[in-house]
Order: sequence, then structure tokens, then C-alpha cells
Amino acid sequence: MAFKLMSQVVNGVKGGVTGALKGSADIGSAGINVVKDVTVTTLKGAGELIGTSIHVPASIISGALSGVSELGITVVKSVKGVANGAVQGAMQSGVKENDAVTGIVSQAILSAKDLGLNIAEVAVEAVKGVVDGVKQVGGDTVGATKNSIIAAMDTAKEIGDETLTSVKKALHGSVNGAKGILDEIKK
Repeated sequence: MAFKLMSQVVNGVKGGVTGALKGSADIGSAGINVVKDVTVTTLKGAGELIGTSIHVPASIISGALSGVSELGITVVKSVKGVANGAVQGAMQSGVKENDAVTGIVSQAILSAKDLGLNIAEVAVEAVKGVVDGVKQVGGDTVGATKNSIIAAMDTAKEIGDETLTSVKKALHGSVNGAKGILDEIKK
């Protein structure tokens, strides 16, 4: 039953994002608000049936990225805005910050793999997006940075050593505070 509900979330978000962004000239800022609104609406509609676990934000980002991809928009460039909107909507709907951050970053990387995208670039954009989104809702940006980097590294490791190396290098060079967090993870 849970799988069926998550599948419905993915498809609902995909449809909502596709419909709302079709014909939009400014995907960046429009994407943040569309994904945030679709996330809030989806979570409000699903209510207690799906709870607020890590699977919910993962399903939301999966649906949103599929919707963006379906529109023929460059997915990598839209990941930051999509992740930002998803984390804002999830947290405003009662999903715990860590669950939202971890689910969104992990699924963004898995979606990048499925869509044949540059995983390292998507990881950087997803981390930046969730940290910006957490900042927008007044959350713990330091904790979000750490949790998103850990989620990115764990997911990249699941994909393979080469992916892990490229994601680590990309995060190290592109995300504020990543060097210290990556050094801490090594210990």
C-alpha cells in the first residue's frame, strides 16, 4: 500500500509541475514556487496516509524532476530550484528537516542516474537547493549542509566508487563548508 501511495505522489507531483511550468519563461524562480505549492498541496491531500517520512520528500523530488525532464528543460539547471521548493514545501507541511533534506538530496542523485545526467553536478545543485530552502523557512542551515552532504556521499557510494569520487570532488569545490564536513566524515 505504501508503494502505491508513493507512486501516486510521484505521478501527482510530476503532473502538477509539468502543468504549471509548461510555457513558463523563468523556470528558476517559477520552479521554486511551483514545486513548493505542489508539495504542500500533495502533503495536505495525502494527510496521515503517507505520513512524513523520508520517502515523501524523495517521491516529491522524483516527480518534480521527471516533470521538468518531460518539458525538455535542462534538468541539471533546474535541480537547485526544484530542491529548494521541495524542501520548503515539505518542511512547511510538517516533514522534519533532516528527513526532507536527506530524502530530496538522495533521490535527486538517484534520479540523475536514471535520467543519465551528470551526477556530480546534480549533487552540488541539490545540496545548494536544499540549504537555500531550509534558510528560507528559518531552519538549521549548518545542519542542512552537513546532512545533505552526508546524504549525497552515501547515495553516491551506493552507485559506485567512481561516482563517489566525482561527487566528493564536486561538493568539495562548490559547496560552502563542504571541505570541513568531508574532512569530518573521513574520521
